[in-house]
Amino acid sequence: MGKKNLMESYSRFDVNFEKGIGTKLYDTEGKEYLDFVAGVAVNCLGHCHPTIVEALDKQSKKLIHVSNLYWTPTQTELAEKLVTLSNHNTVFFCNSGTEANETAIKIARKYGKSTGDSQKHEIITMENSFHGRTLGSLTITGQKKYQKDFTPLIGGVNSVKFNDISDLKEKISNKTCAVIIEPIQGEGGIINADIEFLMEAKKLCEEYDALLIFDEVQCGIGRTGELFAYESFGVIPDIVCLAKGLGGGFPIGAVLANEKASIFKPGDHGCTFGGNPLGCAVSLAVLNELTENKVLEGVKKKEAIFKKGIEKLASEYSFIKKIDGKGLMLGLHLDIEAKKIVNKAFEKGLLIIGAGNNVIRIVPPLNITEDEINKGLKILEEAFKEL
Repeated sequence: MGKKNLMESYSRFDVNFEKGIGTKLYDTEGKEYLDFVAGVAVNCLGHCHPTIVEALDKQSKKLIHVSNLYWTPTQTELAEKLVTLSNHNTVFFCNSGTEANETAIKIARKYGKSTGDSQKHEIITMENSFHGRTLGSLTITGQKKYQKDFTPLIGGVNSVKFNDISDLKEKISNKTCAVIIEPIQGEGGIINADIEFLMEAKKLCEEYDALLIFDEVQCGIGRTGELFAYESFGVIPDIVCLAKGLGGGFPIGAVLANEKASIFKPGDHGCTFGGNPLGCAVSLAVLNELTENKVLEGVKKKEAIFKKGIEKLASEYSFIKKIDGKGLMLGLHLDIEAKKIVNKAFEKGLLIIGAGNNVIRIVPPLNITEDEINKGLKILEEAFKEL
């Protein structure tokens, strides 16, 4: 009965999940599902991983929330760990990817003003990008279908064609305070950025004294086989926006900034729940599991297993056009509607999602086993056969 009390802001599958363990989910009828969605690239260690459960239990008995008026050990420890593992100097904590991107927008705008040029406020984003649904993050999202009912949006945002160096060169100017890029476009269809494009964006940002921002909300925290996606492309941005996998299922977001972009002063920005002791304790547990227990080391091997299986399917089913993405953020580009396959797979107990109309997105837990990969590919093939 309570379903009628929820706003209709989501299109949901006809299922009610009540339990999960590892890569498996169970509905209220007891049916088992193999999960290649992982909460949309959130549950990087699967469901109810013992490390996360232990961190939640231990910290919840000590301190859950105290606000950013005070220091807490878990927050400073997590900040130190992220700085140590990255090429950046400071961290701002929030609760989500959208909030992380909103924070980056404010840093960029303040940076532009700090140069002494009051006109340096424009942000360049990519066509087909996705950065969130709040008003600021929606404005820098390069898809009009998400924006049309919420105009007017904030000003000072220009879009360029993704991976088009000449278009970027044409539109960047002395008024540009930042360029924001997803190293792998997520909602836009699982499309890798060209390394040459990222290198040129870095060069142009330095030339025009602008900040280079990477939105790694979906593609970061181990998805590519490196902790940060920028490491897989060899281009270090000024700002990295993180969330999703950072908490392994618990809400937490973060913005990493280098010295150039570390310009916030008290009062410039804030987040009531950002960096709360509980979230930081969980994130520390996740990062330790990924980096110290060799979860990251297996991601590229699992990518190869997936790609080998998908390439075999592509040789048999002509509607599979190509595979894109990196690590365990993969996209099957089709010349048919992805939704048909997503629904067929769901009926057979495999959870997958689309990314745009014609792409199947595969973002399973990073600790998925080889047997689970092969089982999922087999179910996927069964779905293909019934089209």
